Amino acid sequence: MDWLNILEKGFWFGWAAVGFAILFNVPPRTLIPIWIMGALGGMTKLAFISFGTSVILGSLGGAILIGILSTPLAHSKHAPPLIFSIPAVIPMVPGTFAYKMMLGLMHLTEDPNSATYNQLLHETTNNGLKAFFIIMSLAVGVALPTLITRQASIKHIKLIKKKAS
Repeated sequence: MDWLNILEKGFWFGWAAVGFAILFNVPPRTLIPIWIMGALGGMTKLAFISFGTSVILGSLGGAILIGILSTPLAHSKHAPPLIFSIPAVIPMVPGTFAYKMMLGLMHLTEDPNSATYNQLLHETTNNGLKAFFIIMSLAVGVALPTLITRQASIKHIKLIKKKAS
């Protein structure tokens, strides 16, 4: 995959993230950073894939980048980090793999032919496991940077400690 193609797809990842952000009714001041994060996360995923890694590791890399960027943007725009990270990571959800898995499950119930059954079972299991591990990598990738920097990202902890003293 060439870099121009990655840039083009990153552009559309950003617009998909903005679409989900509008659907979730986020503040308008957060739309441009969400577009940037969605584009960068998608381009990171595609860059990982173009270098020969799996789609699971590419999704993890893009989600980690989104998780890392969400904390400073949350401070600068005075909004929770989830406002930025969730809409930006949703375009990386593996809809195609989940769809193929569901189609495979439906075909498994109606195909008694043992010659094609094993192949169909293999493809269905493969698609389902890919979808599962991509979703898990997205969740871990977004949550881990936020959990690591949690003490620095919650401003109210210091205020509560000062009032109690």
